[in-house]
Amino acid sequence: MSSIIYKIVPAVLWQDARKGGDFKGASIDLSDGFIHLSTADQARETAARYFAGQDGLLLIAVDGERLGDKLVFEPSRGGALFPHLYGPLPFEAVAWEKPLPLGADGAHVFPELDR
Repeated sequence: MSSIIYKIVPAVLWQDARKGGDFKGASIDLSDGFIHLSTADQARETAARYFAGQDGLLLIAVDGERLGDKLVFEPSRGGALFPHLYGPLPFEAVAWEKPLPLGADGAHVFPELDR
């Protein structure tokens, strides 16, 4: 089983965070008190539910093993366990970042995901 988890984020917000040294989260993360992440099996539904029709997004792959005990899997949609990060996301934990474009059908086109 892969330790890779994912964050969908507007590219502008991510680039600003890179200049600042770490990623503290998007507005929903800041208001909820943790950074929302998804497993490979959850990422597509997260994109469809919370980012429908949004362009200019990045998919960030994060090595969950590098996050330590600040990464907690907690029940959310339908009781599924979602990864939540209680603290900033260190860039050293990022495995890769790729554009998450919209396809002709309006759905996001995902790269191959580690499962």
